[in-house]
Formats: sequence, structure tokens, C-alpha cells
Amino acid sequence: MSSPLQRIREYRQAFLRRLDTHSFAPPTVEKILAYGAPVGAIIEHHTRLDRCMDRLRQLIREEEKQGRVLAAGTVVLADTLTESSGRFDRVWHAPEGGIWLAMAWPDILLPEFTRLLPFAAGAACCRTVRQYGVNARLKWVNDVLVAGKKLAGILCTTVQSPGGDRYHLLGIGINGNNQVFPAELQDTATCLRSELSRLIALTELTGRLLAELQWSIGLLHYDEEQSLAEGLTCEEGRASLLLTAWQELSDTVGQQVKYGFDVQQKTLYRAVAREIDPCGGLVMELEDGSRVTEYSGEIFYL
Repeated sequence: MSSPLQRIREYRQAFLRRLDTHSFAPPTVEKILAYGAPVGAIIEHHTRLDRCMDRLRQLIREEEKQGRVLAAGTVVLADTLTESSGRFDRVWHAPEGGIWLAMAWPDILLPEFTRLLPFAAGAACCRTVRQYGVNARLKWVNDVLVAGKKLAGILCTTVQSPGGDRYHLLGIGINGNNQVFPAELQDTATCLRSELSRLIALTELTGRLLAELQWSIGLLHYDEEQSLAEGLTCEEGRASLLLTAWQELSDTVGQQVKYGFDVQQKTLYRAVAREIDPCGGLVMELEDGSRVTEYSGEIFYL
């Protein structure tokens, strides 16, 4: 009988052959998948961890002590997290039954494309969930919602090793079979098991996610290649391939929202989300008709 990690790899390979590749020509698909190939090439699995990102930081230090760098796309996966947290150190409920992982990606993209890594991770998560027939949508930047309830979340952070190497850590949590939530989350969270009225195979879900991450990260790198070839940037109005794919999955534009840096603690203003600009900024129309574009912070749908 194969191990869980072997089954994850088998599912990943199977779903790579069935990806929605946006009608790209076969040579382009091959190039995109090659760019993303390091995703999950190394997977470290734990029954229980405090935080997956903390383990990645430890691995970065350990590799550097041996005169090496951590392999791009290294994934740490845990069945349960005991000290998980989201943005602003908010508690993230991560019991057995969900997918809890973090991936390290080296700082090799130009800044214009580095800031799209959260969009790439969000698109991968949303596409994964939608494969199950669930009408998941993305809220700017990367919360995955189903009928207004959060099913998956992503935390992105940048770290630097003692020797100066920089990595982007992408933490991903998907509520799979975990149906029981703390009281404060019962009205705002959901899981795949509840949406489908059945249990799901977590190894399959993880394999699907890794396949989608390979595609989205690869698409981002291909996007950078095309931008350099065209000699255009998002500041000059170039339409990002990755951002275009993200917008097809999002329902943010047109929503009444409240905005803040930490919107749960302090709302700075209310507005209507009008568009996503070519660099990923959220363009909002204020009550007086003026417009403002934000590139960080968060929104809450009203």
C-alpha cells in the first residue's frame, strides 16, 4: 500500500494532465509547467506542528549551515497545527481534517511580479476548490469564499536567511473535512465536507492543490518572461496573464466594501470596488465619487 505522500504525488501527476490551461498552445503549457515544476518537489509531512512556516524557517537555517540553499518549492505539510495564525496574528483554526501547508519560493521574480504571488496562490486554491463543483470565489486579495463564508485562506510573508538569501513563504489552509469551528467562526467559515455533504480524500485534495500551484506559479514566471519580451510593465497598462486569470475567479468588483489595513480592528472608509488595476491594486469609489487605489490592506464585503 502506498504512503500518503506517494498518493499525493500520484494525484498531482494525474491532475496535471487535466488542468484548465486557458487555451494556451502546447509548447506554452509545457513552458509554464516547467517554470512551476519545483512546486512540491520536496514535501515534508508531519502529524502535528506548531506552524508550517516556522518549520520552513528552520529548514532555511539548517540548509544554510550546510552551505546550501533550501530547494525552491519545498513544502511542509501538517495534519494539525497547534499555533497557526493568519494576518495580524489572528488565530487560524487548523484541526485534523483540513489541508495545512506552507511553501518556500526564492526571491527570483522582479518586484512587479513578486507582489502577484498572493494572487497566484489564491487562484490556485480557488481553482482547486472549484474542481469539486463548489462555486468558490476570490475576495481581493486571496480569501476563498463560498456564499460569503471562508473556505480557504492564504498568508504570504518574506523572510531573509542569516546569510542574506530571501524567500517568500506561502501559507495555505483549506477547510476540507473539518466541520467543527470555534463559536466565533461558525457563521463565517465553511468546509468542503459541508458543501458537498460527503467526506473528501485529503491526499487527493493536496495533489490537486499542488498541481494548481505548479500552474499558477509557472504562469506568473511566464507572465514575467512575456513582459520583458514586450518591454511593457503594469505601470504602463500591460494586462498581466496571471491577474487576468485571477479576475475570472473573483467577485470583488461591484461589491460594497469597508477597507482598512486591519479592517477587523479599524475601518478606514466604505466604498464600492470598481476594478482591479493592471498591477493588482483595488480601485474603489468613495461616497463623494472620488476614487482611491490600494495595494495592501484588506476589505470586508457589506
